[in-house]
Amino acid sequence: MNFLAYPLEHMPFVIVTMLVAFTIHEFSHAWTAWKFGDSTAYEQGRVTLNPAAHIDWIGVIFLLLAGFGWAKPVPVRRGRFRYPRLMGILVTAAGPISNLLLAFIGLLAMYALVNLGVLTAPTDAVRENVGIFMAYWLHINVILFLFNLIPLPPLDGYRIVEEFAPIKTRIKLAQYEQWGIFIFILFVFIPPLRELTIDPLFSLALPIVREMHEIAGAIFGHHADSSIIPSLYGWRY
Repeated sequence: MNFLAYPLEHMPFVIVTMLVAFTIHEFSHAWTAWKFGDSTAYEQGRVTLNPAAHIDWIGVIFLLLAGFGWAKPVPVRRGRFRYPRLMGILVTAAGPISNLLLAFIGLLAMYALVNLGVLTAPTDAVRENVGIFMAYWLHINVILFLFNLIPLPPLDGYRIVEEFAPIKTRIKLAQYEQWGIFIFILFVFIPPLRELTIDPLFSLALPIVREMHEIAGAIFGHHADSSIIPSLYGWRY
């Protein structure tokens, strides 16, 4: 019995995408904080594209079992920023936005390959595998973008909400942060709660990917065939 969220034969595609997506996500947090004046992440070796510096194995296990996960949080001292609240929000948002950009850049690369005639043979095994890889590239990166918008610690959505909250509210919220992961587990593994919370959020992934296709098609003159990317989990591009 396969308890994984993805087919076993597709795991190489999933693992490569996961490593890149998590690494770029956390690197974006660390690099942005460093450029804004906080060297904490830099001093801890987090301004790097080495996946080993960013991987959280519990988050990896969640991704493999539940279809989404997280990496090791980047330490940030907002008090070192010139404009702590504004720059704190930008540093936090840099991670999810990087995943959205990764998805779109990958899609543009696919359209470019199709336009160049590299992936035109309908029975070509390379074409099929590239298509499967791109489907996971889009799916995982867009899901990570949406997943990190959930306002529960330690996710980015919580940190953004926290920045807008008054100081007294932030102090109260800090007292309950340790329970965030347990609440999140309930949302994931209790179907009625998941149907009311996570599933509606993740349903936004399909229109986001469709919009990316529209933009990519406009850039390339609608010459690329988006059907090269196979359907996953009922997605139809």
